[in-house]
Amino acid sequence: MSKASDLKRIEELRSAVRRHDELYYRQAEPEISDFDYDALKRELAELESANPELPLGDSPSLAVGDDRVDGFASYRHLQPMQSLDNTYSQEEFVAFVGRVEKGLEIEGKSARMTVEPKIDGVAVSVTYENGELVRAVTRGNGIEGDDITANVRFIERLPTRLEGTVLPDLIEIRGEIFMHDEEFERLNVERREQGLEEFKNPRNLAAGTVKMLDREEVAKRKLDIVLYGLGECRPVVVSSQSEYRKQLIDWGLPIVERFWEVEGAEAAWAAVEELDEIRQGFAYPTDGAVVKLDSFRQQDLLGATSKAPRWAIAVKYAAEQAETILNSITIQVGRTGALTPVAELEPVQLAGTTVSRATLHNQEEMARKDVRIGDSVMIEKAGEIIPAVVRVLTEKRLEGSEPFVFPETCPACGTPVSKIEGEVAVRCLNIECPDQVRGRLEHYASRQCLDIEGLGEAVVDQLVATGKVSNISDIYRLEFEQLLELEKFAEKSAWNLVAAIEASKGVELWRLLHGLGIPQVGAAAAKDLAKAFGGVKELEGASLEQLIEVDGIGEKTANGIRAYFADEKNKAVLVSLFEAGMNPVAPEKISEAEAIFAGKTFVITGTLPSLKRSEAKAIVESKGGKVAGSVSKKTDFLVAGEAAGSKLAKAESLGVPVIDEARLLEMAGSATSV
Repeated sequence: MSKASDLKRIEELRSAVRRHDELYYRQAEPEISDFDYDALKRELAELESANPELPLGDSPSLAVGDDRVDGFASYRHLQPMQSLDNTYSQEEFVAFVGRVEKGLEIEGKSARMTVEPKIDGVAVSVTYENGELVRAVTRGNGIEGDDITANVRFIERLPTRLEGTVLPDLIEIRGEIFMHDEEFERLNVERREQGLEEFKNPRNLAAGTVKMLDREEVAKRKLDIVLYGLGECRPVVVSSQSEYRKQLIDWGLPIVERFWEVEGAEAAWAAVEELDEIRQGFAYPTDGAVVKLDSFRQQDLLGATSKAPRWAIAVKYAAEQAETILNSITIQVGRTGALTPVAELEPVQLAGTTVSRATLHNQEEMARKDVRIGDSVMIEKAGEIIPAVVRVLTEKRLEGSEPFVFPETCPACGTPVSKIEGEVAVRCLNIECPDQVRGRLEHYASRQCLDIEGLGEAVVDQLVATGKVSNISDIYRLEFEQLLELEKFAEKSAWNLVAAIEASKGVELWRLLHGLGIPQVGAAAAKDLAKAFGGVKELEGASLEQLIEVDGIGEKTANGIRAYFADEKNKAVLVSLFEAGMNPVAPEKISEAEAIFAGKTFVITGTLPSLKRSEAKAIVESKGGKVAGSVSKKTDFLVAGEAAGSKLAKAESLGVPVIDEARLLEMAGSATSV
């Protein structure tokens, strides 16, 4: 590849990884398997390594995925909470052990290590002071995370006070929150009975539950926890991972079911393979094994990179695959009109469930794999994501089979389909297509948009099929009696949905903008647009130049916004929405005199003397400024506290002005702009 093509691919990969980080860590709705995600990150790291002259900037290859969301206070970890490097290969694992032993200068003997299950849940750090539970915090960005103490206190197996006599003054204990399959199924039975969309998988449901603001709802869902890692400990009471496990038991804390103490790569790999054979019987979902140096002294000697320790690795198990027959291919139409091919399969057992459907992604991917009806195919399911056809067993192909012909008209409405230049997707451009209507309604009502509880997939299907709703504005004309006509609707569920729809009229402006489904406008862009224009009418009247002036809005997105508001059908829907009483709440306006940080970008790092990071961020934003997560040439000020670390060094190398908390408060109180 040329340098130009390398750079283009690097930017594509960075954009893709950031998007999947947002879906996985913040929204708990991943679209791809862990294996596919890891492959993207590996390709990115390899390309960046091969092109050292290209700027890394804030590349996601250098950072821990950030799970922080609005509505929770941030809390700084006393010891960074890093992620783990991972591998799917025995060869790479042996190389890792070799690096460890070389780093320790071990000659003639093997490193002593531990092996334990890798839980597929939500990483958490719980802090005990003098034996009392005082705090629970998510991983966040590795430096600070969301304080979820109130929700974690509902976990029955997590004691509020440690047992035993060896109690440190303070200790951060790391672990994983998860949900049992039985509880997951119980909740989905309730959802089905209520006519609501079912939850997709236990891991995503656990992640969403720990971030709920409705404590009553959290209490109804039974979460569980296992603990295994050590953060800060004052004073130190153990010297190794194996000792620490015994101490966790003495304290009365829940731990992982199996644990191996081994020496050398061969014994460690044998334990990894043994774990793979028995893990299906565990109480929690596992997707690999974690191998660590046992000695804490040796761990300290090897240290860590910016995102992961050098003394530990996660060995991921390859996704389970199964062979089956592809009986037919159906075409689904999404809310944007994209046509997605789906394989209808001869039912087969895979990863503990019966699979009868799998995604084929898009027309180009189907053509590349030459997928045909009647083929024997290998399917794969990783991380409870929708199964996918990974390859065709062409050696078993039946004589006379023919390539699949992608439809030229929409299967839902009969409109001719088209392919826009530069896009992979084939689309139906009829916005009144019933399948698109369903998709738009589900998106509009989703948790990430207007969050209308009770308006899930099953209910939307009935509303569209019965003609009660044909666009998002029709939701607000639904009457109680109409809802009672739907299957599985009783008076209580009908009144609850009526109330939820009414409440959605007063959502934050950015939620409405996101819910409208404007091309290229996700949650982040919606927030920027809401702040910049303050209303739907103001955004509708914005020129191309005004849109491009908004941070994060490029020419392509700006053109998409203009095209959306120029469409007569979209205009009619908006008029109907506001006639029905839609009254979104605009961001609080900042006067010109107050906006002394307008156009300025700040980065906040380190521990500030009196302010939390969230408080410092609020001060900057209240004065019209923007807070970014990483330092770049576009950064105007770095607010540095104690233990500022690499961001301080980078700011100094770029010549970015560095200020402390006192100076920030002084500037914020100034009557003139900076």
